Amino acid sequence: MTGTTGTMTERCLVLWCPDWPVRAAAAEADLDPAAPLALVEHGVVHACSAAARAAGVQRGLKVREAQSRCASLTVLPLEPAVDARRFEPVLAALEAGIPTVQVVRPGLVVIRAAGPARFFGGEESAAGEALHLLAEAGVPDARAGVADGPFTAEQAARATDAGRTIRVVPAGASADFLAPLPVSVLGMPALVGLLARLGVRTLGAFAALPEASVRDRFGPEGEAAHRVAAGLDPRRVVARVVPADRDRRQAFEPPLERIDQIAFGLKRTAEAFLEALAGDLLVCTALTVELVPERGAPHRRTWLHPRSFTPLDVIDRVRWQLAAAELAAPVAEVVLHPEAVDEAAHHEQGLWGGGPGERIHHALSRVQSLLGHEAVLTAQPSGGRLAADRTVLAPWGEQRTPPRPPGAPWPGRLPGFVPTAVLGDRPPVVVQDPAGRDVAVDDRDAISGPPALLVAPGRPATRIEGWAGPWPLEERWWDPAAAVRLHRMQVACADGSAWLLARDATGWWAEARYD
Repeated sequence: MTGTTGTMTERCLVLWCPDWPVRAAAAEADLDPAAPLALVEHGVVHACSAAARAAGVQRGLKVREAQSRCASLTVLPLEPAVDARRFEPVLAALEAGIPTVQVVRPGLVVIRAAGPARFFGGEESAAGEALHLLAEAGVPDARAGVADGPFTAEQAARATDAGRTIRVVPAGASADFLAPLPVSVLGMPALVGLLARLGVRTLGAFAALPEASVRDRFGPEGEAAHRVAAGLDPRRVVARVVPADRDRRQAFEPPLERIDQIAFGLKRTAEAFLEALAGDLLVCTALTVELVPERGAPHRRTWLHPRSFTPLDVIDRVRWQLAAAELAAPVAEVVLHPEAVDEAAHHEQGLWGGGPGERIHHALSRVQSLLGHEAVLTAQPSGGRLAADRTVLAPWGEQRTPPRPPGAPWPGRLPGFVPTAVLGDRPPVVVQDPAGRDVAVDDRDAISGPPALLVAPGRPATRIEGWAGPWPLEERWWDPAAAVRLHRMQVACADGSAWLLARDATGWWAEARYD
């Protein structure tokens, strides 16, 4: 369709599933979606069921206020992953009858109307067929809207009710349909608030403003919203590409107990799994292995790889997972799922081979294959104030989430260069002043005398030529079991060594060494 200033819009069919996040969360928790339910994010209601709205619950309320309005309200966390996963079967059912679907978000899709309208004999017939497909997929209360552009079609779908589930806005009538709607439907809080202060409260009033003035006052985003309010939505429907099923399954009949038998039986499946990816010029960089026992719940684990998996790597991960899982029943099936893939071109060897990094990887992987997953550990950054807290060890090729975020401020952490060697066993040391007395720290964080001599385990006594500190450190004072209270000091010695020392109730000990 053609609007003013040459803007082209296409006829769109929008399908809307009311309260989809609530429906998905209720199905996940095995609850009745007709009951009073609310989905909460950061302590605020994000979505709620019709029963909750009837009791006065609204989006944006704090949880306590919502519960005071509806005593029987069930509160569930907002989980976008659940919304998407529960919507996938609905999409599959819809795409079986009407392809070229674009997912705006779970519960809201847009389709080019021209093709289905020609096939089913009209736009309203196409919308009715789409609603029939959704009803068969378990969404009987879905609504449909047809109009010029996805925005107007969505507003048409939202303008329906239980007695009229389809609304078709005639071609060229989008501006008249949108005119009485409030500007809040644009979904741009900053712009909506400014328009409200200027007395512009409907889309019709906003569309009536001169385009040049809107562009000068509100910038490119305001200009785009102005065109949408005028029914000139230029956006095109971009149909999603249905993800290929790249999983590989290996069933065992009868179920197997021995790890070597399972690994041997999985060899061809692992090769076919990676060959299928290679056919699409892809490699697997993260692999999820699911072990399905004859009885009991499946055991799933995701494995990362520093480069990309080979068939031998896949078999090794399955063996390691079998050894750690300790399943109570024989394994009936193993499922391989590519959790993350990458273009094969990014993992090709250079003209002269892979270089030292490739040889190191093969050597460490070989050691892992012989001795087990935990046999080769690498350091990863972590958060904390003590030197020992700032690194965690993870098996080669695996990225673990650190127990403490490394990007946090961590007040009290020593700035500057990180020590080369962290002494996790806390070897005791002796720090003496020029008179030969042990250096102590009083309650006011002052030392009893300047450090002059350091005696470290396995080293001769050496003269301290420079020192800094002491700096107090107190952590988790409210938890006696985990509380830390100590003083730290840096010293540089005449033999060229430099140390990070700490003193607590037991005395001085070496925290780390600077080499």
